[in-house]
Amino acid sequence: MTLALRPLASVIGLVAAALLVAGCTAGPGAQTPTSSPAPSAGGVDDQNDVEGTLLDDGRMFAVVTWGSSTCVPQVDTVEAQGQTVTVTLVDPDGDGTEKACTADLAPRASIGALPEGVDPTADITLNVSYGDITDDVDLDADPAATGTPGTSTEYLPSAGWFDDGGLVLLTWGSSSCPPVVDSLEGSGNAGTATFATDADQACTMDMAPRATILSFGEDTVDDDAPFTLTLVGGALDGTVEVR
Repeated sequence: MTLALRPLASVIGLVAAALLVAGCTAGPGAQTPTSSPAPSAGGVDDQNDVEGTLLDDGRMFAVVTWGSSTCVPQVDTVEAQGQTVTVTLVDPDGDGTEKACTADLAPRASIGALPEGVDPTADITLNVSYGDITDDVDLDADPAATGTPGTSTEYLPSAGWFDDGGLVLLTWGSSSCPPVVDSLEGSGNAGTATFATDADQACTMDMAPRATILSFGEDTVDDDAPFTLTLVGGALDGTVEVR
């Protein structure tokens, strides 16, 4: 049986319900996931690479592509047949006009929700289509995943490796104020990401998933062993186990 859904529709709906129960009114702003790409530029050979990782305790995934850091692709559709998940990415909507994009080449994370019935504790294959690019991404099983695709998130930070020394950090908060990395340090099986804090910044009152790419560099940290990421600042203080 093939399952299809608009990615994150159930997640955003649950977020909206939570805000209403709390007596809050969500402010204006996009309900699509936000992404903060890594500032480092890549080479020409990277531009057609597609990588991926599991997030949110197995409920969600991230697809990493290379391109303009200001034009992060959005997950348009997700369909599942068994453990094979077909994902279509599209360029962000420019509000009816052609969106201007910077000419840099950086990794960008596009996040979506796994369809109900997919088992994150078993291997998953993502069939990704983005314009002229098509690629298969193999996601290793996560035996520690306790989340069930299609169920409500717990709105906790999570992170997963997509490459040597590179990870996607998922946080929850205002879609208009994604985390801004101030510094990143790491060695062995631990790292610290410090985020900028601006107490005067005006942010919308929605609760959206935000993806941030953190790149430690090859051979800087041990991404094959249990790894603890400490978050400092940006109202994100805490620790995250990177899987």
